[in-house]
Amino acid sequence: MPSEKQPRACCGTVEPVSRRTVIQAGTIGLLGLGMNHLAGLRAMASPASGSPPIRAKSVIYIFLSGGLAQHESFDMKPSAPLEVRGEFKPMGTRTPGIQICEHLPELARRSEKWAILRSLTHPYNDHSMGHHVMLTGRTPLPVGFEPGKPKESDWPSIAALANALGRQRNNLPPAVVLPEKLVHMTGRVIPGQFAGQMGKQRDPWFLEMSPYHPSHYGAYPEYLFHHEAGRVEDSSLIYQAPHLSLPQGLDLPRLLERTELRDTLERQARFFSGAVRDENFDQYRQAAMALLSNGKVHDAFDLSKVDTKWLDRYGRNSFGWSLLMARQLVEVGISLVQVNLGNNETWDTHQAAFPNLKNYLLPPMDRAVSALIDDLDSRGMLEETLIVMGSEFGRTPKISTLPGVALPGRDHWGASQTIFFAGGGVRGGTVIGATDSIGAYPVESPQKPENLAATIFNALGLPRNIEWHDPLGRPHAVYEGEPIKGLITGV
Repeated sequence: MPSEKQPRACCGTVEPVSRRTVIQAGTIGLLGLGMNHLAGLRAMASPASGSPPIRAKSVIYIFLSGGLAQHESFDMKPSAPLEVRGEFKPMGTRTPGIQICEHLPELARRSEKWAILRSLTHPYNDHSMGHHVMLTGRTPLPVGFEPGKPKESDWPSIAALANALGRQRNNLPPAVVLPEKLVHMTGRVIPGQFAGQMGKQRDPWFLEMSPYHPSHYGAYPEYLFHHEAGRVEDSSLIYQAPHLSLPQGLDLPRLLERTELRDTLERQARFFSGAVRDENFDQYRQAAMALLSNGKVHDAFDLSKVDTKWLDRYGRNSFGWSLLMARQLVEVGISLVQVNLGNNETWDTHQAAFPNLKNYLLPPMDRAVSALIDDLDSRGMLEETLIVMGSEFGRTPKISTLPGVALPGRDHWGASQTIFFAGGGVRGGTVIGATDSIGAYPVESPQKPENLAATIFNALGLPRNIEWHDPLGRPHAVYEGEPIKGLITGV
């Protein structure tokens, strides 16, 4: 067994973790969460003192892994040569002067509720580098960065910082990521998603509900496709919400009152003792209890109780289900939900870009994001929920065809991409920044990933002087940039 007290690094403080704390941690196993959820029940920090008035109670960060083509979405160039402008036509929106892709009709009808930034830029054209930059909000790569694997020397992700420093409500984790980790088709996990230099105990809580399927992509079952072959079928892909229940025959009052659990807890404490230096088990236990005792939280994970009207509005596919669950989670008190719409490279349109975007990618995204805006608005939650949607990079201005591939696409391009915003005080019908005539480089109001991260942190009410601490207690600034000016009312 561990000694009675051992030091633990927590946002720059050193607190004792007692033997009793470790014993309490053993209740997680009895709560039916299982080891697959233990890694996600990460320690939560207390609300930061001196926070500014919160503009948005919650943020939903939608990440389109692979790289959304700006030319085929929100920054079309209809006057450019064919090899730049591509096959799609621009569509007018409800806002005069703003045009977007013809295959985003639902978003076009709601332009007064969203804004776009067309001038975000960073220097990387590699998937892993781009993921790290856009998920952490830090442009310089950390010393020792390896594209092939996450490392403890990586910068902490935006979700991890929100989890460690954000406002905890109802004992729930401040930040979660769903429906899956970002994993390359080869099986390697993409860096930038985790707590990195803050320490593993600060990882965000990953709700893994979508099975890893490296051979095909998209919003299954309706829009499952392969980049070369188009539509595919795979009946093995089942969207499975996490199971939160007590063991059969054990209700919550009995669990809380039973003294004969001591021996079982002691056995589990021995199992957990190896991690006692790193894990804040008392807060794990609080989170686990909150999840089990709060009926609203149960309902947030149960899509079977959702009105069929909204299931149809979002779309009965993994994109729709994920955004619907994100709405339910922010409603019960989660501050930041990162939603990965598609596993790694789903939006990597090197080949057959136009049929794949038209038939499999843009329709479910357009539908689900529009439904999310409507759903939040109908519940009076849109003004207090900031929606952000982006990728690790944009796509090249010029269309190209890979060797041995029949249909063309676009390559990776970090120099410019468009970021979508809605809710949370966003000035609807607004376009910030601009790119040149071929969509290659920003020519107006260039913004960096640090400014995007600062916009999210500001929306969550994190004060400008707040710091995060590594396991040695060394302080690091959270804000590495300024919130994007002109995007949100009052900023």
